[in-house]
Amino acid sequence: MLFAPFASTPAQAAEADKETKITLLGTSDIHGRFMPWDYALDGPNPTGSMTQLYTIVKKVRAENPNTILLDAGDMIQDNSAELFNDQPQSPMMVAMNEMKYDAWVMGNHEFNFGLDVLEKISSQFKGQPLVGNIFKENGDRYMPAYTIIEKDGIKVGVIGMNTPMITEFEKGTDHLDGIIVKDPVEETKKAIAELKGKVDVMVGLMHMGLDNENGNPGTGVTDIANANPELAAIFAGHMHTLIESQTVNGVLISEPNKYGSHISRIDLTFAKEGDKVVLKSKEAQALAVKAADGSYEVSDPGLEDTLHPFHEFARADANIEVAELKGTNLVPADEIKGIPAVQIQETPLSDFFTEVMLHYSDADVVAHQIDNDKAKLDVGPIKKKDIAFNYQYAFGEVTVYEVTGRDLKDYMEWSAGYFNSTRPGDVTISFDPKRRASKYSTDDFFGGVTYEIDLTKPYGSRITNLKYSNGTVVKEGDTLKLGMNAYRMEALIAKGGALEGRKFKQLWSSKDASAFGEIQGTIRNLSISYLKDVMKGVYEPKIQHNWKITGVDLTAPARADIVELINDGIMSVPTTEDGKYTNIASINILDAVTEEEMTALAGKANVSIAKFSGVKTKGEFYQELNKARKASTGSGEGETTPEKPTTPTVPKPTPDTSKPSKPETLPGKPGAVVKGKQAKVTATYLNVRSSASSKAKVVTAVPKGTVLEVISTDKYGWVKVKLDGRVAYVYGKYVSMLK
Repeated sequence: MLFAPFASTPAQAAEADKETKITLLGTSDIHGRFMPWDYALDGPNPTGSMTQLYTIVKKVRAENPNTILLDAGDMIQDNSAELFNDQPQSPMMVAMNEMKYDAWVMGNHEFNFGLDVLEKISSQFKGQPLVGNIFKENGDRYMPAYTIIEKDGIKVGVIGMNTPMITEFEKGTDHLDGIIVKDPVEETKKAIAELKGKVDVMVGLMHMGLDNENGNPGTGVTDIANANPELAAIFAGHMHTLIESQTVNGVLISEPNKYGSHISRIDLTFAKEGDKVVLKSKEAQALAVKAADGSYEVSDPGLEDTLHPFHEFARADANIEVAELKGTNLVPADEIKGIPAVQIQETPLSDFFTEVMLHYSDADVVAHQIDNDKAKLDVGPIKKKDIAFNYQYAFGEVTVYEVTGRDLKDYMEWSAGYFNSTRPGDVTISFDPKRRASKYSTDDFFGGVTYEIDLTKPYGSRITNLKYSNGTVVKEGDTLKLGMNAYRMEALIAKGGALEGRKFKQLWSSKDASAFGEIQGTIRNLSISYLKDVMKGVYEPKIQHNWKITGVDLTAPARADIVELINDGIMSVPTTEDGKYTNIASINILDAVTEEEMTALAGKANVSIAKFSGVKTKGEFYQELNKARKASTGSGEGETTPEKPTTPTVPKPTPDTSKPSKPETLPGKPGAVVKGKQAKVTATYLNVRSSASSKAKVVTAVPKGTVLEVISTDKYGWVKVKLDGRVAYVYGKYVSMLK
């Protein structure tokens, strides 16, 4: 008889058979990403979608047939999903049904459209919709608090709750009429009591983040876990945060970030002990759509085919033209890579939204924010997708409150806290790391007033020269009408907010039935109406000069070298350790430079470290480094990424309707006077200098396409031009001559 050392004995086999693993998969805050496509931009977006998540789900199900698929809410809002509210089917429900979701808890955004729409869409879902802390006025639950799902003889009770903050988010609407929102901590206790004896394990499916929101008790799953240790695990959501695995009071918690970028996986292993099923172990992890090597998960082709009609419908809507933009782009190019221009300076885009809000609200002052660092709207057709791309809060509106001048100033000071304080030698504007990492942008723009943000002053004292648009100084005791987003106001008056505890009379809302209504009253739709009805389909912006940031040295000679070094990839702006958030500290030219930094940057620039012997400060080093690398490559002036002054005088590009001659770098003979010649700028931005030298003062910077009147040229490649009635110089390499 042969000896088989690896064979299982009957007793061992029986023991192994007793163990059963149940895998729970949880998504949350997908916000309309049914396909890997950004409908605001009308372009591919492989960073997360239902079709990509389905590929992951299929792999997990192949590994373990005992898999349960759940969603923690905010499924049907954003990325044009709301287009289908009045259509026969929602693509989100089609996708969820195809993927065989077992349960879906209602998130706060599920209530954005009112109960009629929610009931219509949720009725399409073949799994179990849940929301245990919302009740009808007669005392019945609006939807079930839990469902029981059985896999391989193991009964899993899934308890679903929504954030009670929904009452704040929907304040001023009729969306919650007929229902009552209760404390999810207490309602979870009640659901647990109802499930006892009916299931082998209980898990939470909660549209709440780990911590309490705005300091309100009972709004985070930590409070639920501390009060309900009977739960084995909780799938969290709402806060758009990635939490792979965290344990609170013995309860395992996982949150899958946002927009379909991850799916949380919780594995529960059970063993049978007599007549009882005992949970032996539990572990959580996050499965990412983007792999460590930078590749993205494949989008399931079958589900893509099913969703294709919805995809085409959304794309067609996004491309409807609403107006023509003339004159200038609404957002200038970023001067420095990693520092979004739209957040650090007044732009025609922020002025446009200010213009829209002031026009429709009759407010004295308005405030808004732009959540997109990549905001862009260039001269040419304006489509619906352009408005959505640049104003990303789909349901943002204008609500008008009666406030005082002091309230306004306190709000503005809070907003200015988005920036770091500066010190002598700082040559870039940077962002406070905590504010930069918040869920929503907190860098608000104000219209109807003019002001400066002085970053040399301490937090709370930065707003200077605050005046109404008519030039009158804003006084603390003034009573004024402030138009802003209600969601922002709720955060400001909440515990820990800049206006904590203050109460303000609400005068008007663009979403009021007596105003524009729930859908047409959004800033997105007001902007479209403004372009079509008020501007008659043509918009030509005018810079309003409402505000500027001071307290940063934007004219230091070394700054120009820093701009070039960053944009050419030699330097980079400071980021968080994970690289997720950029520009969290200012670059300072007076600080002492370290040997370590000199060695690293010299290596990147491919120049010898020996060239910098005796260099003391960072500013001196950056100048010498840039000079050395140019000398080694023969790149000369290097005008492709010039610095721009704080308030440049930028002439409008002159339309060129004639056919240009074959481009020539310089006209005629060097040194000759060139009458009637024009030069067209070919660089993205080109420095215009006071004399023919790369070290000469930069008087302004002009954008690509600007046509300059040429006076003469010289043998060194400089072109003497006339600009705004004055004589100046540009480097000939970056212009082409016109007939």
